[in-house]
Amino acid sequence: MGVLSFLFSSSIGRKLVMAVTGVSLIAFLVVHCAINACVFFMDGGATFNAAAEFMAHNLFIRLAEVGLIGGLLIHIVQGLSLTLNNMKKRNNKYGSSPKRTNSTWYSRSMGLLGTILLLFLVMHLKDFWIVSRFDAQGGLTESKTLYHFMLEVFTNPVPVTLYVLGCISLAYHLLHGFQSAFQTFGLNHPILTPMIKTLGAAFSIIVPLVFASIPVVIHLGLIK
Repeated sequence: MGVLSFLFSSSIGRKLVMAVTGVSLIAFLVVHCAINACVFFMDGGATFNAAAEFMAHNLFIRLAEVGLIGGLLIHIVQGLSLTLNNMKKRNNKYGSSPKRTNSTWYSRSMGLLGTILLLFLVMHLKDFWIVSRFDAQGGLTESKTLYHFMLEVFTNPVPVTLYVLGCISLAYHLLHGFQSAFQTFGLNHPILTPMIKTLGAAFSIIVPLVFASIPVVIHLGLIK
């Protein structure tokens, strides 16, 4: 009980939980990005559908999803708790001006960016995850696959725009969260820190860019 109290009540514990769940979500993004990028094989969705089918029916993957969803919920709750706590601390500093020289706007806006991501995630789950995991209700058939659902969704410019905005929010969220997670683990070193920062910046650009490019190229008719 002492460990749980430390992890979910103390500031250090909450940051540690955020770091652990954040790294697990980063690992998920790598896998998810690789599967989504299969649409670029230009084979009518055959490779993408095969990868999506494997993810949907592999027992290990399904069990991992349960843990991932749990980690995501914890990440959201802890993130909101830390945001509210930081806002309370700032409001209590009467007569003092906020120190912004050592922080970026996106590091101070993680709560807002996280909220936008949450709304984006809800939309994404509704559009694709429910369909792929509950195909009996979603109507997946041999002639109407998840790939076809994706083509249908992204013919509409509204979800395309919302997905791109969600990916921009993800990029800024990762730009701070990636490096912050490893700092929480104590990986502060004159050699390691610049490497982590560079890797985090590259990851924060490449992965959201791949995600955002998919609805755009589909909407433009470059993938059919």
